Amino acid sequence: MGTGSETSGRHKDANATRSALLAAAREVFAEKGFEGTTVREIAARAGANQALLFRYFGNKDELFRAVVADRGHRVLSEGPADELLGRLLAGMLNTAADHQLWLQAALRSSGHASGVSVIRRELDERYVRALSELGDGPDAELRADLVVAWLLGIGLLRSVYHWEPLASADPAVVADHVLRSARVLLDRVSTNFPPS
Repeated sequence: MGTGSETSGRHKDANATRSALLAAAREVFAEKGFEGTTVREIAARAGANQALLFRYFGNKDELFRAVVADRGHRVLSEGPADELLGRLLAGMLNTAADHQLWLQAALRSSGHASGVSVIRRELDERYVRALSELGDGPDAELRADLVVAWLLGIGLLRSVYHWEPLASADPAVVADHVLRSARVLLDRVSTNFPPS
């Protein structure tokens, strides 16, 4: 019979393995998209057994869903609602940020129906819903959609197409323009950058 410390050790190992699998999946999905990614490659990059990936996530679709949901949950819980747009911009404008991997994974997976469904649900259920609460009026959701579309366009042009002068522009300058302009659509967006 195992001791409490053995159970705790297994739990820590399970959490570490699950985190390693999520981190590896973010990287591989960003590099190859949903179609080009194999669970074997993710498990190998994480230094884990492929059977553990299936135990924790079930299949590749569920792993992709977990990667997308994990990013959304972290961004939403990192600070106040009115600074969400600033946090999204901070991640998007920082080329070393984890958000870049999420954005690249989303863009490279947009040709796969399951990937598109997950991304659409994540954007709608998390970001659009949260941003729409920062605006007043009956079309707050449409205005939040417009802001999210703008963000995706900025991310695409900056990190995938390396569009100049946007790609090399100072993140603080870009954020200042975006946040001040976004207040036209969403009244309660904070213009603080970087967000607290």
